[in-house]
Amino acid sequence: MHPIPLLIVSLYLVGLFAATAWARRLGQRSSSGLVGYLLAGRNLPAGVAAALLAGLAVGGASTIGVAERAYVVGISAGWYNAAWAFGAFAMGLFAARRYRDLEVATLPELFERHYSISGRIIGVIGQLVIQIVITSLQYVAGGAILSSLLPEVFTPMTGMLVTAVVFVSIALVGGFWAAGLTNVINVTVIYVGITLGAAMAVSQVGGWAELAARLPADHPGFEPFAVGPGLIAAWFLVMITTVHSTQSVIQIGFASRDAKAASRAYLWGGLLILPVGFLSAILGMAAAVQYPDIVPTEALPRVVLGLPPLAAGLILAGLWAADVSTASALLMGSATLVCGDIIKRFIAPDLDEERERTVGRITIAGLSLLTFVLATRVTGILKMLLIGLTLSTAYTLVVLMTLFWPAMCRRSSATWTLGTTMVGLVAWQLAPPTWRILPHPIYFTWIVSLLTFFTVAAVDRRPMRRPEAVDPNFEP
Repeated sequence: MHPIPLLIVSLYLVGLFAATAWARRLGQRSSSGLVGYLLAGRNLPAGVAAALLAGLAVGGASTIGVAERAYVVGISAGWYNAAWAFGAFAMGLFAARRYRDLEVATLPELFERHYSISGRIIGVIGQLVIQIVITSLQYVAGGAILSSLLPEVFTPMTGMLVTAVVFVSIALVGGFWAAGLTNVINVTVIYVGITLGAAMAVSQVGGWAELAARLPADHPGFEPFAVGPGLIAAWFLVMITTVHSTQSVIQIGFASRDAKAASRAYLWGGLLILPVGFLSAILGMAAAVQYPDIVPTEALPRVVLGLPPLAAGLILAGLWAADVSTASALLMGSATLVCGDIIKRFIAPDLDEERERTVGRITIAGLSLLTFVLATRVTGILKMLLIGLTLSTAYTLVVLMTLFWPAMCRRSSATWTLGTTMVGLVAWQLAPPTWRILPHPIYFTWIVSLLTFFTVAAVDRRPMRRPEAVDPNFEP
């Protein structure tokens, strides 16, 4: 084992904890209570919020997963991140200002304000499924990165433990400010690592022309749509949906300094997200040239291990940064849901601000334990991830209708649209594969959500609570 990669990762950790200490001081100057701890006092600058969004989006799937797919389908695997970026652009252009002006902390809070308590309850259940499952996968990804690239130091389990300690500590100590500031470091490290890795990998195979010429005969190489237009369209639909309806993503807008900063955060974040997938795809293609007989999951680790120690260390830090950045934001989003939509709403509504922060930290600790236990049983989680991401269609539909077409919204719209979509997803998972005539479940959930929403609009004549939309102090 060469000491340089381990040294670089150690220096990266020092930087993270220094940023966390600074964030703790900033948090003490922000609003007290849950707003100060879990929403950074609603005072995140656009640049920090953009880095937080990019760090959330660029995780293991956007780096290792894209390289793995590119090993087989070429540069077209990079459309996965392009879809993420397009979702961020759509949010920044059309919805971010409206979201920020609502002055809420979570989507379920919005559902109760405009619809009903049952809408809030169903909403928080679905959001927690999405958040907790994806958080659990970050432990697994972090352990895989460390054990693959530093096998003499880490096993998959010890890698998971170290990953957990790092991002849980960031959340516990510094709150949402820490998630934002550490992601400034994370995004910088990601870009240095991935860009350097792609450049050196291409150089090792002899340049761009040699990379294209030496690919296996049946490899699509730089064909832009080789992965399939249907799958690319599904990625775009999933990501546009996810950006508008997943708590950890929209919480960035809720925590931004004002509506203008929120809009800029998503637009700038989209620009940061866009290139990473194609850079990771280049690494996967280089692996197809250098190591034509490996399994695709080994593509990126093999390329990294074949580089000089300094480059390997920077890339290792970048890959791990991608995982840590995603996990810290997800954990904060889940804690906000539990504290705001369960504890403060139904269990202890009269907590003072100091006890709110304490409850927030206890919640993060409890969620950390739960998600780590789930990570050790990852076999069934991958299927749950599919359910979680596609479930976001119902949230997106209800929120966008609330903001842009309130005349079609009824008092029971949230409850029925969310509930029916959940049931539909379970039915999709249980149905025999031959019955699934659609290429991706996102199409099915959009059909179910739309049919349910407009059926409720025709049957339920009670309008949603419209006047409260401009009253952040509304008490249902």
